[in-house]
Amino acid sequence: MILIGQFDSPFTRRVAITMRLYGIPFEHAPWSVFGDADRIRAYNPLLRVPTLVLEDGTALVDSQAILDHLDGLVEPERRLLPAGGLVRAEAMRICAVAGGVGDKAVALFYELRLHEAPSAFYVERCQRQIRDGLAWLEAAYATRPGPFWSDDRMSQPDITAVSILRHLGEAHPDLGRLEAHPRLAALAARLEATEVFREITQPFIAPSS
Repeated sequence: MILIGQFDSPFTRRVAITMRLYGIPFEHAPWSVFGDADRIRAYNPLLRVPTLVLEDGTALVDSQAILDHLDGLVEPERRLLPAGGLVRAEAMRICAVAGGVGDKAVALFYELRLHEAPSAFYVERCQRQIRDGLAWLEAAYATRPGPFWSDDRMSQPDITAVSILRHLGEAHPDLGRLEAHPRLAALAARLEATEVFREITQPFIAPSS
């Protein structure tokens, strides 16, 4: 398999970390959606990362779709997302809110960087969505009895949330400060110190138009 995308993308990073934890080998193509657009377009007409190219040449083009595929390659007891039921729905809800914060962080960065006159309304809207999303995640995590979202082991909500927090802190330092969210800060510090998070990492590289 070939994983396309740089690890400063939180969505590419969460896929790569998942593959490492599953022991699934992959070739990494650290292509930029700006600098390597033509190469990415050959696999993904949307010019988005991550893109995972399977052995038969099929390209999966959304991180959640990629994670769903990867879960199907390992034994049920090893999956980082529950197979079904309310526990899966709750895990997916956490991933969706964390991923939404990441989406808004990307949108805000492009709005501020690529427009000569950014929309004040849109900037404030994105900032509010990010702040509200972080507050929601902090409150949700506070209800967990253990050190992780689901139980006593790392799962996909942890991986997704921490990948998003790292990106947010680097792309938008003012918004990414976690003083008001001590539980999220502790989770991020704990996971970022693990071997797999230290291996799958890359400082944020601001794209150029």
